[in-house]
Parts: sequence; structure tokens; C-alpha cells
Amino acid sequence: MLDRFERIEREVRILRVYALCISLVLLVAAATAAVSDRPDEQILRARGIVIVDGAGRDRILIGAPIPEARNRLRTSLSRVDSAWAGSFPKGVYMKYYPTYRNALSGVLVLDEHGVDRVMIGDSLPDPNIGRRIGSDVGVLINDARGFERSGYGLLTVKGRNRVVLGLDTDHGTEGLTLAVIDSGRTGMVVNGPDFFGFLGAAAARDSLGGVGEPFGGLFLKRGNTIKRIKP
Repeated sequence: MLDRFERIEREVRILRVYALCISLVLLVAAATAAVSDRPDEQILRARGIVIVDGAGRDRILIGAPIPEARNRLRTSLSRVDSAWAGSFPKGVYMKYYPTYRNALSGVLVLDEHGVDRVMIGDSLPDPNIGRRIGSDVGVLINDARGFERSGYGLLTVKGRNRVVLGLDTDHGTEGLTLAVIDSGRTGMVVNGPDFFGFLGAAAARDSLGGVGEPFGGLFLKRGNTIKRIKP
């Protein structure tokens, strides 16, 4: 359990570093913009900003929504088919992928191959394994293949909010999450191939406590075996 909390602390530190980097980029852009002595012209206004690297590749996109990138993997269907479709049943992935959301209002950091690595903003993109169940605002981190591995944000589903810090597995599914949900569930969830664990509290209508019973404690499930440990 301590190892999992240490992983969460590391992820939070990473998110802080990326937020600092993005802030520095914005400060440099503002400082290098030409301004006049008129107060109403001392604000930099733009529909979008694209930062390129030394090789001319688009690396940081800023906008509301972000501008198009020439080398972004997610917006090239041929590259998507080659990079990701093979991990799913034949003919299924590319049938649904064109409906996925790729835009966001905020900042996107691409790696040298055009893979989405860090996203900060509102209306964040869908993961590359399916549509989000609601509107998400926050920070997301992908691995080098473009699969979502961590994030912190506010997810709104049918008008109800979920505040979530998540660490995902190498195939895109949730591994460890800390969440506060409007439905009344608050706690930590651990998922495994044949294991589910929850530490926290849940409202009476939540399935964790049984029929009509609120829950507070440790909930463990492996296969069809369930254990509830309450203080």
C-alpha cells in the first residue's frame, strides 16, 4: 500500500513540473511579443500558438481549441491504423476511432514523433482506447505509445462530478485511483486482472455495502469471493 502512495506522490510531482514548464513557455511568449505603450495593447491575444523544436517539428500547441499540428499522430488516420489498430480485433478499431475527440482548449505537448504526451486544459481528448463517459478538465499524461497512463481532473458525467487522480496500466485500463464522487463514494481503488480493492466510504445506494447499506472500510473482491472489513 505504501508503494502505491509513493507512486501517487511521484505522479503529482511530475504534474507540477509539467505545469511549471507550460507556465514558463507562456511567460516567454508574452515577454517576446511586441507591445506598445497603450494599456489596451499590452495583452497578447492569439487564436493559437505552435512551438516547434530545432528540427521544425510541432511540439507544443496552445489554443482554445489547440491549432492543428502537421505531425500529430492522433489526427492522421493512416498513422493511427498502423500504430494502434493492431492491438484490437481486426476491423473494429478504425470503425470507431473517427468519432473520438482529439481537440482540447489548453496546452498539448507532443514528442518528436507527434505522440500526445501531456495535456492540460478543458474538454480533454478521449483516450485512444474509447470515448470518455463525460467532459473532463485537468491534466493527462500518456506513455511513448500514446496510451493514457496518468491524470488528475474533474470529470462531469450527466451533471454530476468526479474528482479523480488515476494511474493506469500499460494497456490503458485503470490500475489505481483516488476519487471523490458526487454519488457519495470517496476512497482509493486498486484494480488487477482478477482483483478489485476499495478503501474508503460509500453511500447506501452504492453496491459496495450490499443492499441498501452504506459502507465504510475495506472491500476486497477476487473472482466471486467478496470480503468486507469494517472498523
